[in-house]
Amino acid sequence: MSLALGAATVGLMPRVYYNDPSATVGWKGRWHVSVLAPAMTMFAATVLVELPIKQGIESVRPGCTVEDTIVSAPGSNCETFGGPSTHAFASWGATGMGTGIFLVDTLKHSDKRFNVPGFVGNVAFPLVASIFTTLGRGIDLDEADIRDDQGNRITVEVEPFENGGQILAGALPGFFTGLTLGVTYALLQRPGCGYGNAVFCW
Repeated sequence: MSLALGAATVGLMPRVYYNDPSATVGWKGRWHVSVLAPAMTMFAATVLVELPIKQGIESVRPGCTVEDTIVSAPGSNCETFGGPSTHAFASWGATGMGTGIFLVDTLKHSDKRFNVPGFVGNVAFPLVASIFTTLGRGIDLDEADIRDDQGNRITVEVEPFENGGQILAGALPGFFTGLTLGVTYALLQRPGCGYGNAVFCW
């Protein structure tokens, strides 16, 4: 859930910038359909991590073996390989992308003026969501109580979804991939619409 919220926030945030003196001076916010370009590129990179890269590396989840993962028994927590963590890649990628957009909009398009809503939407919220995603994937719950078909309580050991190395292997490349995409996008696409006072830009 935190992964989806963090990624969606960056995609739905308007480009916030301080308008230059040649037009109406002040803060402006414009939504760009073109943000789909870096968002879809990030999605494609995440799929690349999830399918060929993970399958090629064969780094198993904690408590699993390669054989368990290949068999992929339902409910075994060994249905997929663990690293690099796709969730960490995607969530930290959203943080990187938002950070890149915010930095360019602040330093280049707003003459270094800091905008709090832009910072919260592009950096702070995705960062918090990334931290929650990381903790959710890496926390060892030790034990969990479940019930069988007859209603009897069974205590089972619950391993984390991924270990620290797998999370880091997803988070670092994800952040820098997102940062590169965000900076590139923000440099190529000015925050203003370029025509009239439209709020939505094509």
